[in-house]
Amino acid sequence: MDYLVGCMSYISFCVTKFAFVERSRTMKAPVGLLSDRTVLRSKMEGLCPDKFQFERIRAMEFKLISIASIIAFYGCYFVKMFHQKKQGIQTDQIGKNKVGFVKFVEITMKIAAILVFIAGLSSIFFETEHNPVSVRIFGAILSVAGTAIFIVAVWTMRDSWRAGVSKTDKTELVTNGIYQISRNPAFLGFDLLYIGTLLMFFNWILCFLTVFAVIMYHLQIVNVEEDFLFATFGNEYLQYKKKVCRYIGRKR
Repeated sequence: MDYLVGCMSYISFCVTKFAFVERSRTMKAPVGLLSDRTVLRSKMEGLCPDKFQFERIRAMEFKLISIASIIAFYGCYFVKMFHQKKQGIQTDQIGKNKVGFVKFVEITMKIAAILVFIAGLSSIFFETEHNPVSVRIFGAILSVAGTAIFIVAVWTMRDSWRAGVSKTDKTELVTNGIYQISRNPAFLGFDLLYIGTLLMFFNWILCFLTVFAVIMYHLQIVNVEEDFLFATFGNEYLQYKKKVCRYIGRKR
């Protein structure tokens, strides 16, 4: 649990710093440095100050939720990677010692993950906000839920967790905890985080990259992860597969 405590402390620091910078930027920026959109918004605020002040606060809340979720998500990822590295474990196995279609899927999945991460941060920074507030609130819930699911999944896997599959490392088939209701909670967390970000800061570039990333995660599960688990654990994995759904839920 030490790495989770460290991760959450770092999140608190980053969110506080982000809020301070945003407050300073919006309140103290010289007029010459403001965008046309910001200048127009400032003029309109003079006509209805309370309404626009409320919208500004609400927009800030969505940005903070998104930034906090992304920091927590990737903070957990990299802290776990660092923790395993100290134990001599190579966490990132994506594309390594792979050939053919399996290597293609893993490398393409990694590229998709990087692109959707960049697009997500850009969308948050430029405040693309075309969806109704109710949709954005739902997106915030999905992002927070996805981050929480991912952290719990990584913690439950302990030292058996890998990014990608490794045919040389000895790992265990984890079926306890959150893995009792999802065979792939880490991938589910990825999906929910970026679908939530898309709903909060919708634009067509982010939409395309989110769909692309979700498809690649699915191909990774179906064409790489499941084949690897069956080859490694055999009947034990088949029995587990019969009881638990790929993403969420248990089978009757």
